[in-house]
Amino acid sequence: MERMVAVTLNTPLASLLTNKRRVSALKSLGLTTVSDALTYYPFRVTDPVPVRALKEARFGEKMACVAQVRYCRTVPMAARRGSRLEVIVDDSPSAASRQMPPSQCSLVFFSHRPSYVDWMASRLQPGQLIVLAGDPSSFNDRLQFTHPEILTISPPATLASSALTYDCDSVPEALARVCRPRPVYHASSRISTEHIHETILGLLRLLAGLDMTVPDPQQGPSNDVSVAATTLFDASEHTRTALLQAIPDVLPEPVRVHNHLMHRAQAFSQIHDPQTVHAFKDAIGTMRFEEAFICQTALLMSRAAAKQGNAWSCTDQVLREQFIEQLPFSLTAGQQLVIDAIAHDMEQDHPMQRLLQGEVGSGKTVVAVAAMLQAVGSGHQAVLVAPTQVLAEQHAASIAKMVKDLDSQDFCSQSGLKKPDGHASAKAQDDASDAQEARSDDAADGGSEGAREEPATAKSVSRKQQINMNLGTPQVPVYLLTGGMKLAERRRVLAAAAGGEPCIVIATHAAFSKTFQAPNLALAVVDEQHRFGVEQRETLRAKGERDPHLLVMTATPIPRTAAMTWFGDLDISELTELPGGRKPIRTFIVQEADATRMGSMFALIRQRIDAGERAYVICPRIDADEEQPDQGEGDGPQLFDDGEESTPKPPLHSVEEMFTRLQHLPQFAGVAFARLTGRDDDATKNAVMADFSSGRTPVLVATTVVEVGVDVPQASCIVIFDADRYGLSQLHQLRGRVGRGGTNSWAFLISRAEDGTVAQERLMAIEGTLDGAQIAQKDLELRGAGDVLGDAQSGGKSSLKLLRVVKDAGLIAQARDESAELLEADHDLHQWPQLAGAVLDFTRGNEAFLHS
Repeated sequence: MERMVAVTLNTPLASLLTNKRRVSALKSLGLTTVSDALTYYPFRVTDPVPVRALKEARFGEKMACVAQVRYCRTVPMAARRGSRLEVIVDDSPSAASRQMPPSQCSLVFFSHRPSYVDWMASRLQPGQLIVLAGDPSSFNDRLQFTHPEILTISPPATLASSALTYDCDSVPEALARVCRPRPVYHASSRISTEHIHETILGLLRLLAGLDMTVPDPQQGPSNDVSVAATTLFDASEHTRTALLQAIPDVLPEPVRVHNHLMHRAQAFSQIHDPQTVHAFKDAIGTMRFEEAFICQTALLMSRAAAKQGNAWSCTDQVLREQFIEQLPFSLTAGQQLVIDAIAHDMEQDHPMQRLLQGEVGSGKTVVAVAAMLQAVGSGHQAVLVAPTQVLAEQHAASIAKMVKDLDSQDFCSQSGLKKPDGHASAKAQDDASDAQEARSDDAADGGSEGAREEPATAKSVSRKQQINMNLGTPQVPVYLLTGGMKLAERRRVLAAAAGGEPCIVIATHAAFSKTFQAPNLALAVVDEQHRFGVEQRETLRAKGERDPHLLVMTATPIPRTAAMTWFGDLDISELTELPGGRKPIRTFIVQEADATRMGSMFALIRQRIDAGERAYVICPRIDADEEQPDQGEGDGPQLFDDGEESTPKPPLHSVEEMFTRLQHLPQFAGVAFARLTGRDDDATKNAVMADFSSGRTPVLVATTVVEVGVDVPQASCIVIFDADRYGLSQLHQLRGRVGRGGTNSWAFLISRAEDGTVAQERLMAIEGTLDGAQIAQKDLELRGAGDVLGDAQSGGKSSLKLLRVVKDAGLIAQARDESAELLEADHDLHQWPQLAGAVLDFTRGNEAFLHS
């Protein structure tokens, strides 16, 4: 490893490390720059290594000892290439201070490199005073240390050898080094925690203006083996100054001083090379507050910027009110409250930013339709973005039905439905485009699937073709836009949107493509917010002439503290009531090994099927050969290992396995089964869901592809295999697939978890409540914020690595208050460029995903 003249936080690791295998291993952990490495925090530190006499050695407990070399020899290894260095030492120089008799032990070093053995032998000559640290073991009834850490002590000047370099000048200095706590990192099969630590220390040395010199005994003697007994930041004035320059502080000085926090450079030094456990915790606390402060500053600035935007003012509520009046049910008090709040926001000329949380089946779609009709009734466009094609198609069908139920003749005259300024009449569009109709169809239908798609315009597609794609009414057109549509159909929808016609567009990720333009867009609704990122939300803002009002919705329960952390730029509304007629879902934990209960469960399901109802069977994998859970369109299950058992966990159940096994059970004789996974194409998914809904195949064996948006009112039972491996929020989402038709419903959580484990505690938590807020809070407590909030979905990369949403709620609130005070005095952060840069990086890099 060579020293670079100018090393910064953005320097690629590949340009600093000559060991390409290590570079690749670090990259697999997401570490590609110096900054990535420094923010790869250890999850704990070891306790300080105790100093003991050899007689006090305890097997399995690391210890340090002062000893003197008595004998050293090199022995060739017979079974393999290389040599073994055997060293006999005794602790006579220090045993008396421990009030213990002196004793001997052997130190053993193995290597196939003669240079290493020769170098180590030269350091451990008889009479040499050393400090050793390692794990004691026994071999041939003798105390032994294998590859211990060794520091040589410089003898008096009259006895020192000019040919040797010693590690320390005194025993206290050596003990201070080996006894200090060591950080422990999340490692992998490709790189150990020791090598991660070694690399990060080398990077800190480079930033401090020193040679990297990562100690690697396999490479033989190094040119610089001196390491301070204190942390690098405090080693000398030179290193301190260099680190302060290389690692500028992000927190404003007044904020840092007020909260008694370390400088960023000092914090990194104490995290990766801690002098004491207390110093390590203080450093982690500093970086945790920094994360909270950056996060809250970014959200507050985003909120302020949104208020400066220019949005369409949607003041006509007649169409919305008529929609509410014709509903076959009464709105809940919560729905009415949220609809009124949204209506007020949309009347303003600056964009609404609102997050709507609601239980599965709480009526979020009705709220969204009311908002979209307010936009259309005011002469503008609205788009609803769904995460999957299945959900988009269901939304399109249900919204089109709601729109058709309106009396078109009445609301046209009453609402004064108008088109935007400059919008061409239908006849003008026909005259301009009929001549191109045949050519457009031929080019679209005859082109290859991979043909480049040009942005469609209202003039390139005829009015007649656009009408054919309208699922709603002439007054309130409803269009479906998905990536799986034929090119000709997609062009017609794109043309309708590009023409600025007041309409509702139901779309998948296709709404984020460059070809989708809606110049008259007044409202963007994002369904299942946790599957889209901040950048995708921002993309919608560029689709129209003005910033659209934004309504993001999620059925994923989000605790208030988590919502404040991730959605602090949005106003938050909640739907806590379920519409009338819904019955509570009865939830049971069933141990898979309990054959009696399993049989009773299947018998109950057969009874419900015979009564005309449906049942889901959920498995985490598609087939037995699949190493990873299903990662299809619906996203795979968020499975994890609680790390409580040393024995390997049994393999996860698969759709193929259960599809075959269940059909052979006597309880299901004569029952037709279907299966659905993320691998199935759209046509197959639609056919399977149609057969399931109709009752042709009343049992559906599927992966979590059905987790979001699948609405089959006749479904009354759901069986979730390997439920002990899921997070609570996802189990709650899956449970919400049943009980949507007002009938009694059951959820069976099939578990192989043992009593007293975290997995069992999770299942007991969801068995005991249907309250999504309680479930979300418990999920965060049991799994930790890093598992519930973060970057696992859609390739997002979160920079919040230390902030704990539940435990740090007070810290987050404090950071928000102090950030607001700072922005009040300097709203653009002109005085604090480092903070401004960190906020920009946070905004760009954080997708803010919520795991379901």
